[in-house]
Amino acid sequence: ELDPTIKVYADETRPRLQGATLTAWELARDEIDVTLIADTMSAWAMQQGKIDMVVVGADRIAANGDAANKIGTYLVALAAAAHQIPFYVAAPLSTIDFDCPNGEAIPIEERDGLEIAQIKGQWICPQTGVAFYNPAFDVTPNELISGIITERGVACPPFAKSLEKLKH
Repeated sequence: ELDPTIKVYADETRPRLQGATLTAWELARDEIDVTLIADTMSAWAMQQGKIDMVVVGADRIAANGDAANKIGTYLVALAAAAHQIPFYVAAPLSTIDFDCPNGEAIPIEERDGLEIAQIKGQWICPQTGVAFYNPAFDVTPNELISGIITERGVACPPFAKSLEKLKH
């Protein structure tokens, strides 16, 4: 049964807009109260007292709990820490790479600059004289993470030990 007091603020997740096209869509489909916000708005929403917990996904989690996710996740984690808001990563156990020691060992994919230069094929910046830097992911250090939620339970700091326990 849904808790009617739960309200979700979903970041749009530029440049591919997964938050708008996937997260918000799935939450709305499941009749969860969701408000879509610009990626850069999370800190302000935290400052205004609209957010009391952050839950993000992860594309890869290192053995020490460092988590790689869509670009901008690290910034949300920093804002949550500044406002003393718990920051959780939710991911299946298969996302944890026990052979990867830490976030520095996670390769970060660089994507085509056109993803940030255009929206739906329309240029939003000058077509010449501008360079593009478009990493697909960033890494949130484990010290900013309150817990890692998996299908086998929640791992808490220190993550190297608690994640290892969930593995078995």
